[in-house]
Amino acid sequence: MAKNFLHVGPGNSNKENTTPYFNNDNWDETRLDINPNTNPDIVASMLDMSIIDDNSYDAVYSAHNIEHVYAHEIRTALSEMYRVIKEDGFLFITCPDLQSVCDEVAKGNLLNPLYKLENGEGIAAIDILYGHRPSLKAGNHYMAHKSGFISSELIKELRTIGFSSIAAVKSREAYQLWCLAYKKTIKTQDQLNKEILLHFDNNINVSQ
Repeated sequence: MAKNFLHVGPGNSNKENTTPYFNNDNWDETRLDINPNTNPDIVASMLDMSIIDDNSYDAVYSAHNIEHVYAHEIRTALSEMYRVIKEDGFLFITCPDLQSVCDEVAKGNLLNPLYKLENGEGIAAIDILYGHRPSLKAGNHYMAHKSGFISSELIKELRTIGFSSIAAVKSREAYQLWCLAYKKTIKTQDQLNKEILLHFDNNINVSQ
């Protein structure tokens, strides 16, 4: 029987836009989003997922959501994700890597594109720091960035919430960081480092 994962804040994406680890018949997806226009399975904020019972999902996948809440709301959001994960389940979360972005800003590179989306649109440091400018201009204020992380601080927050085993990787090219965090399962760092790489294909260069 397939396992289930909660896709938090997918926007218009779905399982095909997650990772190779989730995008297969082994996983069933439930999409949760605050914006009803994205046609999610559940309309709710990641700050209040009380509509979902405790220990309901084998995994939670959250891509570029956590930077959309204020710093004082981070633990609320992470606690909600922790709550709905089964005891032996895990969280896979990604957000901008502010350390590599700020390295570019320190060089004076605020507005020049750092990388391009699949549609060819360039993304600059200012977009990563404060939110995607075209979306904000179009009135989608859900896209505003209100906080951010470097790897060590995200790991610290996850440990504070109660996650037991955590691994992190980052990509200089994509200016992103990813964390794999198990709720209760204890794994060695070597096991975690190998497992997190299963979420990536060969097209992205990550470092631990």
